[in-house]
Amino acid sequence: MLFEVWAPNAERAALLLEGVTRPMSRHPLRAGWWQTEAEGHPDDRYGYVLDDGPVLPDPRSRRQPDGPDGLSAVVVHETFDWQHPWAGRPLPRAVLYELHIGTFTPEGTLDAAIQHLSHLAELGITHIELMPVCPFPGQHGWGYEGVSLWAVHEPYGGPEALKRFVDSAHSHGLGVVLDVVHNHLGPSGNYLPAFGPYFTDTHHTPWGAAVNLDAPGSNEVREYLLESALAWLRDYRLDGLRLDAVHALADTRAYPFLEELSTAVDVLAVDVDRPLFLIAESDACDPRTTTPRGEGGLGLHAQWNDDFHHALHTALTGESQGYYADFARAPLSALAKTLTRVFFHDGTYSSFRGRTHGRPVDRHRTPAHRFVGYAQTHDQIGNRAQGDRLSATLTPGLLACAATLTLTSPYPPMLFMGEEWGARTPWQFFTDHTDPELARAVRDGRRREFAAHGWAAEDIPDPQDPATRRRSCLDWSEPDNQPHARLLAWHRELIALRHKRADLTDPDLAAVKVAYDEEARWLTYRRGDLRVAVNLGKEPARIRLGDGGRVLASWEPLGAPGADGLLLMPPQSCAVLGP
Repeated sequence: MLFEVWAPNAERAALLLEGVTRPMSRHPLRAGWWQTEAEGHPDDRYGYVLDDGPVLPDPRSRRQPDGPDGLSAVVVHETFDWQHPWAGRPLPRAVLYELHIGTFTPEGTLDAAIQHLSHLAELGITHIELMPVCPFPGQHGWGYEGVSLWAVHEPYGGPEALKRFVDSAHSHGLGVVLDVVHNHLGPSGNYLPAFGPYFTDTHHTPWGAAVNLDAPGSNEVREYLLESALAWLRDYRLDGLRLDAVHALADTRAYPFLEELSTAVDVLAVDVDRPLFLIAESDACDPRTTTPRGEGGLGLHAQWNDDFHHALHTALTGESQGYYADFARAPLSALAKTLTRVFFHDGTYSSFRGRTHGRPVDRHRTPAHRFVGYAQTHDQIGNRAQGDRLSATLTPGLLACAATLTLTSPYPPMLFMGEEWGARTPWQFFTDHTDPELARAVRDGRRREFAAHGWAAEDIPDPQDPATRRRSCLDWSEPDNQPHARLLAWHRELIALRHKRADLTDPDLAAVKVAYDEEARWLTYRRGDLRVAVNLGKEPARIRLGDGGRVLASWEPLGAPGADGLLLMPPQSCAVLGP
């Protein structure tokens, strides 16, 4: 077995394998690389010693059985016995489901999550979007502080458990997407700086020095990230990756890393003969992120659309703090714009940023499936002071309206776990840092952040308290009780309608026509021959739908059209009509 490591500044390098130290030699062709041959077996522990330093885990470790600070373990992916052939599922007709392994079940493991895959298949989900599974210090956390970008968090079950999860998902017809973080690592348990210039002071980010994408040594760093991404798709048979906060990737090179990555993923898709895709999280409101490479874009296959979320959230809740301010001035107008033109900020002034923001999407040429729509995500729930979901304050009727607007929008919809039944459990910010100073800094920093918005420190859940994580676990008894059972049935009905009616997956943004009444708080839009109507108001509304056809789905019984052709919509209700 060949052991290799990139350590360009080291004078000497050695492999420690199962307690035996072996010197490594410089690679004859690859500058900065060290290598040696040794007999390694699955689960053998190993690490690298640079000069006279301590034993360090492999930067490309496939398994960290004792956590980020321990030795690496040999993994041979080819020995896994895959039971279910998988041809893949493409993104354009997807219904995504964001899932955090540590709180999807009380056990918080991949194997425990498998028992609920039938629930997702029956719901009509096509792809599970897993939040990060890379190792991080401690047992419980969101996963965005990962440090070993090729390995699986051991408390979740490690690499074999992820393969079992993916294989089982495929048996239910479910694809799997993984959230990966390239914009920062650590800080705790991050040993990459000891090996080489993985980070650079040329740029600074909210997490400190930037990942080195364009300074000296960046060729190898980019290759490290690129090969990690391809390994997830290849070795674990994943269908796609969600790329965290790509706007925070500091990269000034003429050939951007994201373009390089999208090219490599498209090549791999041909090699494995199944569709693969990349979904970006981006704050830039820049359509070039998903514009094909041949047309001058980066070529990512889709991106989250936070503007759709912000418009929908303000329309439902009336909130106007922070980045919601611009949307809250006329929330139904903002929602109408995001339903037809994708971004609200498409070159408009953003009061939150104090400048103009965004760029228009060419809706006549850009397919809608390049943008993912949602009413809730881990970010938009967990970054609230108390991690409260929409279900904490909205009526079942308004939750049904949120589902309707999300699941019949032009965009591939995404639900956050438990949203389908209006889960009452919060999803709070929780950590399990093993470094007491870091734990204290995170706790105090979060309390200072929300104190600036009027929150008392004692009202902010302690991220390090195990109870914060326990509160965030789904309660799987809820779907059997009301009003959760009714909301779950509504989600199933809408998703089934989306799968059945091609009009709801039509990628033509220019064909979407919207009408609304800001004061009466109703909105309706056309998707081909279908009409979607929502009344967010507390009073009945009469809505002109034209030739709406018969009722295909309705949260509340609808009144008969009047002589004037207006449809009577009950308060806080929604419906889909068509031939």
